[in-house]
Amino acid sequence: METSKDIIIFDGECNLCNGVVGWLLKFAPQELFSFIPFQSPKGQILLKENGFPTEQLDTVILIDKKGLHTHSDGFLRVVSKIPKWQRVAALLAFIPRLIRDGIYKTASKHRVKWFGTSNSCTISLK
Repeated sequence: METSKDIIIFDGECNLCNGVVGWLLKFAPQELFSFIPFQSPKGQILLKENGFPTEQLDTVILIDKKGLHTHSDGFLRVVSKIPKWQRVAALLAFIPRLIRDGIYKTASKHRVKWFGTSNSCTISLK
């Protein structure tokens, strides 16, 4: 998939994920990201092309010019691309990946229980 924008693949039915996408739509420069729900046809193709299961998603996936990024590295890379949040991302990057990913995976595992699901996605399913 050729695009000048970085691609963010996310769970379009997760309230936490939709909230983060809404936050990014508010704070990130508009030309920076393409948001693709994993449930969409484009999302399913990208998951298959990159060796991810297509039934569920347990991490945000960022695809940029430097490759594919997941878990806390992916999230921090996304945040670091937003001018007002670069310092926060840089500070959080000092936390060892093992700890960051532990927190990320715990939140990912319990996100539906803690935040619920939605019948509609922040981004239309294309």
